[in-house]
Amino acid sequence: MIVTSAVRHAAAGTAALLLVLPVPAATASSVTEPTPPAARFIDPARLHRSGTQVQPLSGGPDAPSSVSALSWLVADASTGEVLAARDAHRRLPPASTLKALFAVTALPHIDQEQRHTVTESELKGIGTGSSLVGVRAGYTYKVSDLWNGVFLSSGNDAVRVLAAMNGGWESMARQMQAKARALGARDTRVVSPDGYDAPGQVSSAYDLALFGRAGLQDPAFTRYCSTPYADFPAGGWSYGIRNTNRLLTGANGVARYPGLIGVKNGYTSGAGNTLIAAARRGPRTLVVSVMNPQSGGGLAVYEEARTLLDWGFDAAGWVQPVGSLGPVRDRAKESKESVKQAAKERTGRETVPQAGSEARKEGGGKTEKDVAGKAVAGQAAKGPVAPSADGAALAAPEQPAKPGTTVSRDAVPPRPWAGLPLALVGSSLGAALSLWMWRRRPTRGSDEGV
Repeated sequence: MIVTSAVRHAAAGTAALLLVLPVPAATASSVTEPTPPAARFIDPARLHRSGTQVQPLSGGPDAPSSVSALSWLVADASTGEVLAARDAHRRLPPASTLKALFAVTALPHIDQEQRHTVTESELKGIGTGSSLVGVRAGYTYKVSDLWNGVFLSSGNDAVRVLAAMNGGWESMARQMQAKARALGARDTRVVSPDGYDAPGQVSSAYDLALFGRAGLQDPAFTRYCSTPYADFPAGGWSYGIRNTNRLLTGANGVARYPGLIGVKNGYTSGAGNTLIAAARRGPRTLVVSVMNPQSGGGLAVYEEARTLLDWGFDAAGWVQPVGSLGPVRDRAKESKESVKQAAKERTGRETVPQAGSEARKEGGGKTEKDVAGKAVAGQAAKGPVAPSADGAALAAPEQPAKPGTTVSRDAVPPRPWAGLPLALVGSSLGAALSLWMWRRRPTRGSDEGV
């Protein structure tokens, strides 16, 4: 009877306990968290395909079909997104558009206020038929004047002198090659830093756009490439030079393009006409590259660049990018890093021995965790703890969650009974209650067994 009564009381105690115990914290699977926006994937292999690449949205414009260049590209200079291209990685002779890479490479290394006296040896080796600005041996020039000669007159004589000031001709070619690789330009092979036709010297519309975009990030580069006119010194006097980029000056029947910044034009018999052009309209800056138009004569490169710029500004927001100006990301490495980060977030642990050692030195043998714990304990009664120097809050007193908000399981404070099965807790308390009631039962007389 005693056992039966105890069992009944245990069951009753368990039921009562289940009614008063709080609902356990939600499991991780039931906690809802906001889903981060999916990163837009741009297939880097698309620009290696032949033909025109463009992805217009519904109602968006198709790429212009009137452009006859063997290779061209239109990109947003700010984001690097390629809006459209044709044979972007086709390797072709670049002509003087290669001077954009020359300037990106050499400009940071030569003081523009420096004055330099030109020697005969520095002018040796200039190719027959090269464009010249008129540099003379024995004359002293400011470096800024020589750069005007490079950008405005496409002077191969000015390139020779600047290259000599920056390590020499062969060294300059190696520096430019290294710079091209650093920018992610894999189609370019530099033989002659001035862009003069040379066996094996090639680039691509993709690489030229890269060079133009990189140059626009340098204020000095932008200033030179956007200068329409300048005075070039010639001993005791000077003469005017005009930028040969017709889209900038509006010369020879080519209308000036509104908002044009530059960048560089070129021509050789082997390369045909080439051009890197950048223009700004409102908050947007576009860069286009055009290589060797097949129709329209010598000025067609400017009109085709105009067509591409007009299309690019009209297509803004109406096309999906088909590529990006920049090095192709190592997706295998990114995948490994994401796995490590996910594991770190799951465990919530990150070992930084060096930082811990420094914390012990500064805290008199105590770790950063010990110091933070005392700070939190002393602040708990005063309110939230201010963020630390690195912007991370050390701790804050427990605050009730607002109605309707979702709380992470990690944010729920542990209960005294956390981790114990409810049946075990209920049975134990029920048994204790039954024992207490049994001991309080009325006792019978002692003459029952006589």
